[in-house]
Amino acid sequence: MRKNFGAKTWLYPMPVLMVGTYDENDIPNVMNAAWGGIYDTDQVMVCLADDHKTTANIRKTGAFTVSFATTQTVVPCDYVGIVSANDVPDKVAKAGFHAVKSEFVNAPLIEELPMAVECRLLKFNEDGICVGEIVNVSADESVLDENGRIDAKKVDPLIYDGVTHAYWSFGDKVGQAFSDGKKLR
Repeated sequence: MRKNFGAKTWLYPMPVLMVGTYDENDIPNVMNAAWGGIYDTDQVMVCLADDHKTTANIRKTGAFTVSFATTQTVVPCDYVGIVSANDVPDKVAKAGFHAVKSEFVNAPLIEELPMAVECRLLKFNEDGICVGEIVNVSADESVLDENGRIDAKKVDPLIYDGVTHAYWSFGDKVGQAFSDGKKLR
């Protein structure tokens, strides 16, 4: 038997996305974005309110990065989500993060977050969806496997549970996409 909860924003797994930007003075900013994901083959989207400093920064610079929070960075990643750069301009430094400029877009990479998607702004939809063209994906060598590919377990991304408002890590690999279902052919 199922229990009905009505219309909720509950989706699993929900990655904790960290959106990095520069302001007009090249001061780095990063925020914890609740909702985002792949928009198209070479595009990413994040839902941003108009009053966010991040939104203003993206409009000015035309660029942003999307990094994945990790289980090792729970506290600083949560902090930059609850404090606005409109009120705390140096929140990146207060979080203990170190920013370096992307070589592909005018946006910061956060050294403590080992994987990032570097984006050029394509558009803002009328409902606040920010769509960016993915121009590069970068990863610290510490999260690569023996073949030089990104190892999800080494990235150790943080997952948000909207039902209980908790952060989680994910467990072991249990299958192979585009392959396991072939057993039923």
